[in-house]
Amino acid sequence: MKFELKSKDPESKARAGVITTDHGQIETPIFMPVGTVGTVKGVHQRELKDDINPDIILGNTYHLYLRPQTTILEKAGGLHKFMNWDRNILTDSGGYQVYSLSANRKIKEEGVKFKSHIDGSYHFFTPENVMDIQRTIGADIIMAFDECTPYPCDYRYAKRSMHMTHRWLDRCIAHLDKTPLKYDFGQAFFPIVQGSTYKDLRQQSAEYIASVGAEGNAIGGLSVGEPAEEMYAMTEVVTAILPEDKPRYLMGVGTPINILENIALGIDMFDCVMPTRNARNGTLFTAHGTINIKNKKWEDDFSPLDEMGITFVDIEYSKAYLKHLFSVNELLGKQIATIHNLGFYLWLVRESRKHILAGDFNTWKNKMVKQMDKRL
Repeated sequence: MKFELKSKDPESKARAGVITTDHGQIETPIFMPVGTVGTVKGVHQRELKDDINPDIILGNTYHLYLRPQTTILEKAGGLHKFMNWDRNILTDSGGYQVYSLSANRKIKEEGVKFKSHIDGSYHFFTPENVMDIQRTIGADIIMAFDECTPYPCDYRYAKRSMHMTHRWLDRCIAHLDKTPLKYDFGQAFFPIVQGSTYKDLRQQSAEYIASVGAEGNAIGGLSVGEPAEEMYAMTEVVTAILPEDKPRYLMGVGTPINILENIALGIDMFDCVMPTRNARNGTLFTAHGTINIKNKKWEDDFSPLDEMGITFVDIEYSKAYLKHLFSVNELLGKQIATIHNLGFYLWLVRESRKHILAGDFNTWKNKMVKQMDKRL
């Protein structure tokens, strides 16, 4: 993997770059649609490519390990071939999913024992076998196994957890060094900064992660319920330490406004279930604010979904029609809303990139944040 910094915004820490892997180029800043189980929910791969057009999507180690299982993925030749996707894929390590199973998991130094949410069977994740699983899934970018702490989090717990995440990182690296690639393309490895919302822990963790010299770096443990101001404060602390010449990935973030503010702090990569999950609940994100399409006010509004026409659904369908689809619980409604939201998120990061290259990102960002912070 190569990363080339193309431009920096003069009035913020925003950057435009290009990541190159064996599956092609990723122009940053980028938003990665979440394809948890080998599918971006409700969207055909053709629509994903032709209409939403991301350079990279995300898959989930925990879910893919449970279903379809690594034996099937290996027989298929990896996730790219299994789902017929010829662009980039990043897999997270399952640390966050295991964290969200709080009632059904036990964390110790060796790894995490957890109960499957599907059938209650017990499984054990270690830094080593999570690297093996990600080798078999065959993503272009794979993540270190870490512990994601909850919010709020006791300082002592956060500190203990951070040090264990660092020890797990060392084990991931040692194991990867002796594990050959499964397929005919490379895999880049990203470690994850932890430390909850404690500035000194975030600094320590960022320094440790930077010292490893990995091909890219991630920031985890944010967007878990803390106020946005705390997220931004921690991101700022970490980006000041992480190397400039490596991509920086803020995991699990966030709203359109969160994304713009974090781009301004020097983040290059994002993922979040928000555009897809909220779409299925009838929430549409637009450049002028948020629409709840279930509201009565849209039932006789025959204007296009979004005059900007970013994807085909924006012009082909009216607000009244989409409101109707939701009121009769028609699956097509969820699909239309999902395509719209993902298209908008990709437009937002690409527009950010244009403004970084033009040198006026900060002014544009401040205008957009005001504009988007409205309920329509």
